[in-house]
Amino acid sequence: MPEPRSVAVWDLPTRLFHWTLVALIALQYASGEFGWLSMEWHFLLGYATLVLVVFRVAWGFLGSQTSRFSDFVRGPGALYRYAADFMRGRSLHAPGHNPLGGWSVLAMLVCVAVQVVSGLMTSDDVLDEGPLAGRVSASVVALMSRVHAINRQVLLVLITLHIAAIALHFVFRSHNLVAPMVSGRSRHVAPRELRFVPAWRAVVLLVLSVGGVWALVAWGQAA
Repeated sequence: MPEPRSVAVWDLPTRLFHWTLVALIALQYASGEFGWLSMEWHFLLGYATLVLVVFRVAWGFLGSQTSRFSDFVRGPGALYRYAADFMRGRSLHAPGHNPLGGWSVLAMLVCVAVQVVSGLMTSDDVLDEGPLAGRVSASVVALMSRVHAINRQVLLVLITLHIAAIALHFVFRSHNLVAPMVSGRSRHVAPRELRFVPAWRAVVLLVLSVGGVWALVAWGQAA
């Protein structure tokens, strides 16, 4: 039986977003939890993370097909069919995120967004405070500080579940979900005509994202 042909699945901007976000979250956790980096670095990494979140939301509407929310955010029926197929041991997968993975990505993106936005308004009542803390009331700062602390644990749970799902696919279905996110290609998907947009579009969206976050932080710090 011939080996399945390699299929392009993920574009470069999506892959760079994914691995850069992994690195930023790890560095922020190290700085916030263990003090491996200064809080100044913690804030800078947070701004970079917010840039990525803004970019990914825009890319979810204007990016390549498998990166668009319309391609991987499915309803309950699709979730049920995917779960049924998984239990029957069907190994052929559609390119992109499966229905459960799609909702996992959306939950992760929302959780990261909550973390970075709340971080903009936090304060430790001693030395460090977010750039927007001076633009909101003391009660909002207190609320956002609590949200930032609690949501950190929620994010850790989601990351753990995400890694567990990847491991389950590899162990029980021999389906490596990591390799395609590195190479952009997979041999374990059903052939499907996919639409990829030019890379310049990602560059424009990234520049706009950087500009928007810079303007927000500058506005907050001017208070």
